[in-house]
Amino acid sequence: MIDETGKQLGVFALEEALRLARERNLDLIQVTEKVDPPVCKIGDYGKYLYSIQKKEKAVKTTAGKIKGVRISFAISPHDLETKVKMAEKFLKKGYRVRVELVLRGREKALDDFAKGKMNQFLENLGKLTTFKIERELKREPRGFTMIITKASRE
Repeated sequence: MIDETGKQLGVFALEEALRLARERNLDLIQVTEKVDPPVCKIGDYGKYLYSIQKKEKAVKTTAGKIKGVRISFAISPHDLETKVKMAEKFLKKGYRVRVELVLRGREKALDDFAKGKMNQFLENLGKLTTFKIERELKREPRGFTMIITKASRE
C-alpha cells in the first residue's frame, strides 16, 4: 500500500487499509491487480481519474501528427546517424515520421543511389527501435518520401 504522499507503507489486510483511508477522509484506490498482493494507494479518487484521463488525452494528441526528417543526397554518415536518432525520438513520442530525401538537379537521375540512402537510413533506425512502414518509398517530383510509425506490440 502507498499513502497519499507516495510513501510505501507495506502490506496490509483489506480491512486495515480501508480503515486507514477512512481515517484520512480519502479513498482506497487499486492501482494494479496484476501482482500478488495487489498494489493500492490512498488518495482522492476524483483526482486519480482526472490524472488518468489527462495521460490518455496526451497520448491521443500525438497519434495522428506527422513529424518530418529530411535527408540530403550527399549526407555524411554522422549526419545520417543524427537524423536517425531524431526519427527515433519522434517515434518514441508517438508521432508518425515522414522521411524525405530531396534531390536537386542531376541528382534526380541517380534513383538507385538515392534509394540506397533511404535503405541505409531505415537499416540504421532498425538497429535502434522497431518500426513499420506506413507508406512505402514513393517517388515525387523533388525526391523520395516515406512515412513510418512505431511498431505496435501485439
